[in-house]
Amino acid sequence: MTKRMTIMLAVMAVLFGGLYGFQTFKDVMIRKAIGAMANPPQTVSTVVASTAPWRSTLSSVASLRAVNGADLALQASGIVQRIQFNSGDEVAEGQPLLQLVATDDAAKLQSLQATAENYAIVLKRDEEQIKFNAVSQATLDSDRASLKNARALVEQQKAIVEQKTLRAPFAGRLGIRAVDIGQFLSAGTTIVTLQSLDPIYVDFYLPQQALASINIGQDVTATVDAFPGERFMGRVSAINAKVDSGSRNIQVRATIANNPARLLPGMFAKAEIDTGKPEDIVTVPLTAIVNNAYGDLVYVVDHLHDGQGAARQMFVKTRPAKGDRIAVTDGIKSGESVVIAGQIKLRNGSPVRIDNSHVPLAEAAPTVADQ
Repeated sequence: MTKRMTIMLAVMAVLFGGLYGFQTFKDVMIRKAIGAMANPPQTVSTVVASTAPWRSTLSSVASLRAVNGADLALQASGIVQRIQFNSGDEVAEGQPLLQLVATDDAAKLQSLQATAENYAIVLKRDEEQIKFNAVSQATLDSDRASLKNARALVEQQKAIVEQKTLRAPFAGRLGIRAVDIGQFLSAGTTIVTLQSLDPIYVDFYLPQQALASINIGQDVTATVDAFPGERFMGRVSAINAKVDSGSRNIQVRATIANNPARLLPGMFAKAEIDTGKPEDIVTVPLTAIVNNAYGDLVYVVDHLHDGQGAARQMFVKTRPAKGDRIAVTDGIKSGESVVIAGQIKLRNGSPVRIDNSHVPLAEAAPTVADQ
């Protein structure tokens, strides 16, 4: 009985030992297979970091404003008799635009002019008669006062008649007409907008810390969504005399040539001012920068041979981007290969395969042609 028990235990031990060994062997083979497949080379695109002249900038959102702009209206009420412009016309300063009915006012002006002429005749006659003491000095003084009063009334009525005519206060482009012939206009009703478009102002705000870096005459670059890729050049023309006490920002105004008048008042824009002197700094395409909670980083390709290498993660310090490029002040050196596409698949030490067949051009100041 004891012998049978021993044999049975031995068989069971061999059976369980074989199962355990097979399971261990299987686990080892699975780990080897997974290890061989865990880190295959990842296809990425790279560029060589290079040194280029770089100038620091200040950026801000901005709004375009006309040098002269107004919604035109009359200070007198009346019925529209004549419209002398079309929507969108370019007009000269002083050009008549609209006439209200002024028949009664014109007739009253003629009456006052006739009265003034009569007083002038009386005064002239009395000036001759006083030489012979035919009239008194008091009569002559009264005649002169009456003439002055009559002439003042004439000028007052001329002003009333003139108020019935709308004239362009400055040269510019008209907007869309908002009134029609025969319409009754109350005083102050907007008739049309007039905007002087060349040059045009770009107004924006900068933090008060920027005051030491901005001066009248500095170059300003503006971009607008309406013309993507285009950059409009101008100069700082004014800096506000006070800092806003609420935001601690200072208002800055730049002037930009606008011929032909493509930029319009009220447009949203982005303004950029060059500050300081150009420096030679390592620059890379903006797509090379990876942002995470610990800071900005890039992937540098080491041990590059036959289009393959290993990715190395490097934290970097940067300056504000310009167009498609960004300056790196610390973290990479000129001549190093930097990954600009495919970083999402990488980690520190990942093997990589280089494919630069579809690398886009990265410019600090891209234009429409570049895109």
